[in-house]
Amino acid sequence: MASDRLRRDRDGKIVILDSSAVMMLFEFSINLEDELTRLLGRFQILIPSPILKELKFLSEHGKGKKRLIAKPALELIKKYEIIGENGAADDSVLLLAQKFNGIVVTNDRDLRKRVKEASLHNIYLRGKSRLTLE
Repeated sequence: MASDRLRRDRDGKIVILDSSAVMMLFEFSINLEDELTRLLGRFQILIPSPILKELKFLSEHGKGKKRLIAKPALELIKKYEIIGENGAADDSVLLLAQKFNGIVVTNDRDLRKRVKEASLHNIYLRGKSRLTLE
């Protein structure tokens, strides 16, 4: 089971990405792994399955720039572990973060507020060039 394997990896932080985080990597040319290494050292990235569904929807039905960015975003997340969670995308991100005491990467203001209220950490884009841990 994936959760058993995650619990054994105590050296690295669990990082959960939402769709805005994945898409910002292409919009602002951020190197996610370099930035996370700078902030956290060792880490493991998880993607809740509703985020995958959201990106698929945007790549097929989105408008303009979102549609163009969603396609490479789908390719990028294939290299990370996708965890099956039910519910809305933001809810699944928050539940996964609570389950593993993870750090959420998002630019969504509402989700950032919910993460903070849950006493968890989040990482967000600052100045269109760097990620910041909060």
